Amino acid sequence: MNEEIFRLAKPRRKGILGLIFSRFLLIAVLLALQIAFYVGLFFTFKQYSTHLTTIVFLLTLVMVIYLFVSPIDASAKLTWLLVIFAVPVVGVFLFLFTETNIGHRTLKKRSQATIDATRQAIRQPEGVLEELKKDGGDVDDLVHYLNRTGCFPAYKNTEVTFFPLGEFKFEAMLEELKKAERFIFMEYFIIEEGYMWGKTLEILVEKAAQGVDVRVMYDGMCEMSTLPSDYWKLLQKRGIKAKAFAPIIPVLSSHYNYRDHRKILVIDGKVAFNGGVNLADEYINRIERSATGRIRPSCSKATL
Repeated sequence: MNEEIFRLAKPRRKGILGLIFSRFLLIAVLLALQIAFYVGLFFTFKQYSTHLTTIVFLLTLVMVIYLFVSPIDASAKLTWLLVIFAVPVVGVFLFLFTETNIGHRTLKKRSQATIDATRQAIRQPEGVLEELKKDGGDVDDLVHYLNRTGCFPAYKNTEVTFFPLGEFKFEAMLEELKKAERFIFMEYFIIEEGYMWGKTLEILVEKAAQGVDVRVMYDGMCEMSTLPSDYWKLLQKRGIKAKAFAPIIPVLSSHYNYRDHRKILVIDGKVAFNGGVNLADEYINRIERSATGRIRPSCSKATL
């Protein structure tokens, strides 16, 4: 347990000092100031209630008509109608706040453009779908459903290994990473410096130096809890192409609701790992984060 850990950043402070000097506290304070500003603005204009009553009525009427003709889901319409009738002004602005989410719309547009451009990037092997139809199951329907949103062909002659514990997956993962020759693509919700990530990072740095295309993406929420905000830059200095998904900035936005919960590792297009195991020590039971003791995240490895 006292083995030296490969790190790129200084260990984060613990306890009260860690909270005081953390990025989390700074962003929380700035968001609280923004909320206080809007609340103060509301009470400032409340003195003009006589004129506002008419404006609120017209605003509510317009929003109700808009919701009835809008293409959004029926259950969502009902929810928003109840919110707007209960708190007209707040409800209307909350609706506009969520619907005009510029960050999410921009990201969605970029993602769709990438999906459209790569829809035919990997061809579906001939005969596989026909065999799936003949077996009488529903797997062929699932394949067709997946390919409505991207390029996800089905293959045969593959192997799947199930790992009941994170440490089993970790051992196999390190072995496969050492075999990488062309590329290593990693996308994880949580990355935290420690034994698990340190051992993984040693291999990634070595492979990047050998010319292997190494790419790492982690959720931006890590910058609030486990990693410094410039961690992706530290990775890039080691030859690793890195990016934080939806980084947290101190601006009120519903965009933060969109998190990257994926845990995926793909090596050379031949081996892939997915499941419930993130890249942090509690996922391989090296440390305990709860009173329940050992955790049992499962994971699987697929081989083409």
